[in-house]
Amino acid sequence: MAVSLLHHPPLSNQRITQAFVDLNSRSLQRGITCFSICLQKQKCSIELYMIPTTTVARHWMLKTFASAGSLNAEVECQENQISSGFSTSNDFGSRSKTVADSSSKPSDGVKDFERQLQELFDEVKMMIKMGNKNDAMDLLQANYEFVKEQINAGSRGIEEAATLDIIALGYMAIGDLKSVGFILNKLDEVVERLTDDEPLLDSVLIHMGSMYSALGKFEKSMLVYQRVIAILERIHGKGSAFLVSPLLGMAKILGSIGKATKAIEVYQRVISILESSRGAESKDLVVPLSGLGNLLIKEGRATDAESLFNRILSIYKESYGEYDGRFGMALCSVAHVKCATGNAEEAINLYRKALQVIKDADYMAVDDSIMERMRIDLAELLHVVGRGNEGRELLEECLLITEKYKGKDHPSSVTHLINLATSYSQSKNYVQAERLLRTSLEIMMKSVRPDDSSITFPMLHLAVTLYRLNQDEEAEQLTLEVLHIREKAFGKDSLPVGEALDCLVSIQTRLGKPEGELLDLLKQVLKIQEKEFGYESEEVMRTLKKIVFYLDKTGRKDEKFSMQKRLSVLRMKYNQMMQY
Repeated sequence: MAVSLLHHPPLSNQRITQAFVDLNSRSLQRGITCFSICLQKQKCSIELYMIPTTTVARHWMLKTFASAGSLNAEVECQENQISSGFSTSNDFGSRSKTVADSSSKPSDGVKDFERQLQELFDEVKMMIKMGNKNDAMDLLQANYEFVKEQINAGSRGIEEAATLDIIALGYMAIGDLKSVGFILNKLDEVVERLTDDEPLLDSVLIHMGSMYSALGKFEKSMLVYQRVIAILERIHGKGSAFLVSPLLGMAKILGSIGKATKAIEVYQRVISILESSRGAESKDLVVPLSGLGNLLIKEGRATDAESLFNRILSIYKESYGEYDGRFGMALCSVAHVKCATGNAEEAINLYRKALQVIKDADYMAVDDSIMERMRIDLAELLHVVGRGNEGRELLEECLLITEKYKGKDHPSSVTHLINLATSYSQSKNYVQAERLLRTSLEIMMKSVRPDDSSITFPMLHLAVTLYRLNQDEEAEQLTLEVLHIREKAFGKDSLPVGEALDCLVSIQTRLGKPEGELLDLLKQVLKIQEKEFGYESEEVMRTLKKIVFYLDKTGRKDEKFSMQKRLSVLRMKYNQMMQY
């Protein structure tokens, strides 16, 4: 492995060098219901399964539609260019000029340094794209060791900050978040000493804000964004387009931490800035319009969001025409908001039209994950309105495409096998559901360790189906295995464990297990649900009903009285909610 040092021209009377490595269920409602794992969406009547890429320790609750595969792919691409800064470009090339160079062109030294930073980042991206992840990490580590020497020697200027920034962006591109956090801590120590008139500082701060946000460090991200916004406002004014990137980052964080009202104000400010500087039909408006629209849907204001997504559709129609794939993506987004407002049939028609436009335009490959998600979204919606056969056809299409392009026993097919099983279970065709689930479980067992938590999803689903087929002994055996794996993976008081326990109670009830044992299991479920959903949640109310039943059967009258009183209060609350 050849290692060479590239020596760069002087900057600020200092020679900058970089080291380059030269390598190119819900809980069950009545007894037991069809166990399903849902997409990351918001509320509907049927949920279709998506295998998590990492261990999931969340409750898979019923949610309204929030299309994962609609306009978001196109928006994410633009966000990379406008706001995120680390996915496609280091963004130095389009930075604003700070005080030091706002009145003249950047010095040759600064421009050359920017070029070197861009080349380093491009090299890292190319290595990742070619599958040379280890080489990319070696390159980043070599550069980090060099800049660390500079810092230890007392150099803590913008050159060191910008280099650390690029290294952090590189690790972000690789997905090594631990290293990103470590580098950001070093970078923060350097940046806090810099004055606001340093060249490149605005770009560095924007990148830092985005990376802190990606790490979930929202407070640090907000502080960084506030600093760069103040810098840019002082230089360019409060209506400058240079403010768009950090403002979008700030709006996204505000929405994430529950400050929706403030987030909406920031999104509206961005829209106003872009309308003034780029025009009312500018494609740059898509990102803030989409961000604001999605936030409004999240806040239960789907009707307000509809006009925003229609505006995006109009912008894409004007820019690209009705037969362009991007117009198709925008159609999907409008379908999503139509569904959120209750117009399911109109949403279905829009989804179908969108998929056809994208296919005819050859905008993305037939096996693209975005296309797959859109088919699943549409299939789910068809099931909701009672058109399960049509939905099942789409799910079968997803399975056939995956098998064609990835192989019949590829782990990716498990998603579609379980989705199909869910569909058949809804139609009460449990025999067909069992066959599909056994196939999915066999594939998973070949792909992961026997104690891997991901294997418990099809396993528990199969247990529920076997329960429906009155094969209680095998159902119990599978559920106990799920329980053992999940307790080890998530902890005994985790929600996945609570879900498995709830299934086990229903199965063991029919097997005639002692009522005292079943009561103990239900109390454990109740404890988990109280922690996760709150003491007055609907899940808690359903479990209380079961506990009261078993307390009555076991003759524990005193304990039953207190539980019955609590249950009555909750029932009254939910009856009042239903009236409104």
